Amino acid sequence: MKSNKRMKLRGEHCLNVFISYELKEKLRALAERYDRTMADMVRAVLKIGIPVMEGISEAEETMIKEYVELFRKFRKIRNLKEI
Repeated sequence: MKSNKRMKLRGEHCLNVFISYELKEKLRALAERYDRTMADMVRAVLKIGIPVMEGISEAEETMIKEYVELFRKFRKIRNLKEI
C-alpha cells in the first residue's frame, strides 16, 4: 500500500514570481509600514488572498448556475406563451 505522504525536498517550497515594479513597490511600502520583511508581506498577501479567490470562484460558479436556471425558466415561460 502506497503512502500519500510526499517527501519534501530542500528548496521545493520556493517560488520565483516576476511582478511589476508598481506591485513590488506596494509590497515594499507595506513591509516598511508594518515593520515586516518583504517575504513576510508576500506570505501574508498569499495567505489572505487564496481564500478570497476561492470565495470569488465559488460565487462565480453559483452566479452562473443561477443565471442558467433563470434563462431556462424564461425560455419555458416564453414557449408556454407561444403555445
